[in-house]
Amino acid sequence: MGVMRIGHANIKVMDMAAAVKHYENVIGMKVVHTDAQDNVYLKCWDEWDKFSLILTQSDRAGLNHVAYKVEHDADLDVLKHRIEAYGIKTEMLTAAALPFVGRMLKFNLPSGHEMRLFQHKDMVGTDVGSTNPDPWPDGLKGAGAHWLDHCLLMCPLDPEKGINTVAENCKFMKEVLGFYLSEQAVAGPGGSVQVAAFLFCTTKPHDIAFVGAPTMGLHHVSFFLDSWADILKAGDVMAKNRVKIDVTPTRHGITRGETIYFFDPSGNRNETFSGLGYMAQPDRPVTTWTEESIARGIFYHAGEGIDSFTTVYT
Repeated sequence: MGVMRIGHANIKVMDMAAAVKHYENVIGMKVVHTDAQDNVYLKCWDEWDKFSLILTQSDRAGLNHVAYKVEHDADLDVLKHRIEAYGIKTEMLTAAALPFVGRMLKFNLPSGHEMRLFQHKDMVGTDVGSTNPDPWPDGLKGAGAHWLDHCLLMCPLDPEKGINTVAENCKFMKEVLGFYLSEQAVAGPGGSVQVAAFLFCTTKPHDIAFVGAPTMGLHHVSFFLDSWADILKAGDVMAKNRVKIDVTPTRHGITRGETIYFFDPSGNRNETFSGLGYMAQPDRPVTTWTEESIARGIFYHAGEGIDSFTTVYT
């Protein structure tokens, strides 16, 4: 019983045509459906479920919800009981409340972000199939991202007022949803304030992350690439498409990942991420980054922070 992996993210965009062009031509996704409300559904080539990203027209950017897939339908009932026993209200959405998806358990994290859990989503297979597959399909666009990898959420943090939803989210994810903490950043006297938490439910260094901020928001959605060479190619793709880049190719100390951060036309931050870093396991010691080394943890090469990286989010 438990959460298997990230299922999809639903983000708000202000110009649908520009957003679709970005996620197709820069990320390399393909449109698989447009519903009656004109929400657009996309998938990456190496994903087997119907979609991993939903774009919703809005007057502002940001996150509507993030969804994770559980192993068995009965897990939804068990988790509903556990979440409500923890003190968080839930709502069970009926099958087809979202196209191609079975019933979903809807709730809000302590930080306020909407999360959903589901078990069923129509399976369409990867673009190379499951019988004698090629390593990649012909006709890839842009960066050719393999899959939606993770998201990072900005969580209200004000130690002077006793507010730390990074720590609250971390506790909830571990105790109720069965995630494990891989890495964290701490600050304050004796490292008493958890300012960032990276958690996993697979064998990746993180499947979701939380970072402290003045207000709730979306920091980024991340898409997986194979290698450092693919990260550099993605940078070229972004330059060719005149994409606004936030952080040029570099390495994280946290998770050891190789990365580029950039923005979609509405201002939602994206990441292309490569390198599995290490195999996350429940018994792996938690990596802790102390206050004086947090900048090096984020940007290992330069060891210096970038203001926009922590102050700009949707």
